[in-house]
Amino acid sequence: MTFLDPATWQDRVYAGGWTVPGGGVREVREPATGAALGSVGLASAADVAAAADRAAEAQREWAARPHTERTAILLKAAALLTEHADEIAEWLVRESGSVRLKAGIEIESSAGECTQAAALASAPYGELLPADGRISLQRRVPAGTVAVISPFNFPLLLSMRSVAPALALGNAVIVKPDPRTAVCGGVVIARIFEEAGVPAGVLQVLPGDAEAGAALVEHPAIPVVSFTGSTRAGRAIGAKAGELLKRAHLELGGNSALIVCEDADIEAAASCGAFGSFLHQGQICMATGRHLVHRSRYDRYVELLGKKAEQLPVGDPFTADVAIGPIIDAGQLAKIRDLVDRSVAAGARLVQGGTADGPFYRPTVLADCDLRIPAYAEEVFGPVACVRPFDTLDEAAALAAEGEYGLALGVLTADPAAGLALADRIPSGLVHINDQTVNDDPAAPFGGVGASGIGRVGGARANVEAFTETQWVTVRAESARYPF
Repeated sequence: MTFLDPATWQDRVYAGGWTVPGGGVREVREPATGAALGSVGLASAADVAAAADRAAEAQREWAARPHTERTAILLKAAALLTEHADEIAEWLVRESGSVRLKAGIEIESSAGECTQAAALASAPYGELLPADGRISLQRRVPAGTVAVISPFNFPLLLSMRSVAPALALGNAVIVKPDPRTAVCGGVVIARIFEEAGVPAGVLQVLPGDAEAGAALVEHPAIPVVSFTGSTRAGRAIGAKAGELLKRAHLELGGNSALIVCEDADIEAAASCGAFGSFLHQGQICMATGRHLVHRSRYDRYVELLGKKAEQLPVGDPFTADVAIGPIIDAGQLAKIRDLVDRSVAAGARLVQGGTADGPFYRPTVLADCDLRIPAYAEEVFGPVACVRPFDTLDEAAALAAEGEYGLALGVLTADPAAGLALADRIPSGLVHINDQTVNDDPAAPFGGVGASGIGRVGGARANVEAFTETQWVTVRAESARYPF
């Protein structure tokens, strides 16, 4: 039996054990071929309610366990991810359309999230406060049950980024992966922590559609929601969470800018730009959507970026060594094609790409872009790079700051201090000097500003703030007495 043998989870959800769901069954399909790989159960609102009740009961016992036990479980989870990396990678390739490079990055980063969280379980969690005649302190206590709603693009990592620290800090967790990647974003995590020894009910994985997601957000026993997905869905979740006085950590969309300064190494810049725009078919919130290039380097940059797009092999990553795999589904493919077609009609110059072969969209470079070009003004979530020239750093700062998003920013320059000074003028949650926009580190806080979201997950301080509550505690040697 393999670690992810479908016989163990077919048509099931994980609720501290594999159970029959109330929301029906969905086929797991390979986006490159359309082939069925198995099936998963879909949770109903009633399943979510039952899971929330189980989680509330299990969480109290989990939080009371020694922190060394939580550390050991998370370290074992990291080891299991490494031990079963080949099998997990195959599912990432087949179910999510990942190329081998991206699958390896995702598994390694997910193991890193578990390792980082293992240390978090024993981190200091309070401080003494000034007081007379008593001990006064503040401490962080588990929030309770955390709902994690994760997307299709990095399904394992973007679930694990919240799951691992939430568990380490003594919370129960209910994960609702995108149903298109329910194995990579759900079954893998259930199996990892099942083998690692998480007690029944502490972690539950309930694939589902919008009904299940809404039930998680609205359930009164779930005080924290960690959501990664579209800005449209995030606004609705944030509004409902505010109404219910819940915390929502929202990692949403982006249209990130890469600024190529006059003194940048233009060959390296084109490499950065291609990776930032085309990794995982551009289906990344941090993807480089806007390439802002100094006019003196503009023509050469467009030429080099176009050559890289032309040379990248495209195809089924399960059967061939390719750099670009399939778009996740027909709806997303149609959106990309529409944005590119309308962009060319609006005046963008098609340098490379702009065509599809089945579910595979060629890496595309559009030049001479501005806000009239839909693919430049909007988040594409596809392998499309839009290039625009600038003349001064003032203009570059203004162009990069345009629009509602503020997730990631890259600045390429021979003068890092000048690059950081430029970045200081551009609202962004993530800034990378002399690198492209797609970066991640388990030890670093992650999140954006504006329409790119609110809250931070990642790194010890942000994770403690995200998944615990502050509690004030006082202790007297004997009972206090009052004049009434």
